[in-house]
Amino acid sequence: MKTHMIRRAAERLGLFTTLFLATLTLVACASAPLPPTESLTMASDAIANAEQAEARRYAGAELEEANRHLAEAEKAVAAERMTEADRLAKQARVAAELAIARTEAAKAAAINREMGRGAEALDEEMQRQGDQQ
Repeated sequence: MKTHMIRRAAERLGLFTTLFLATLTLVACASAPLPPTESLTMASDAIANAEQAEARRYAGAELEEANRHLAEAEKAVAAERMTEADRLAKQARVAAELAIARTEAAKAAAINREMGRGAEALDEEMQRQGDQQ
């Protein structure tokens, strides 16, 4: 009878030990977040798009801000501060998208000015033609 009780206690101890180790493993895995790869990729892509759109010329400050945030995000990943890295990568993407928007607005304004000058020149030519007749 004592042997049976000892054996049963040993089985329970083995079961509890297994459950404790499994729980400990899950907690360890949950506490180490993965690098924000998707956020970093989206930020890099947005910066590349801004550079292709000539943002350095029209929105240099915003583009520099995006590059600075991305560099800080990469440093945070290296220091295993994944939440901070994700936040910085998202800020980099937003800054790059702002640079693109400002670049597009500046280009559109330049086109509008050029079209206005063309319309004025056309008006002047039409008035000259009317004066000659």
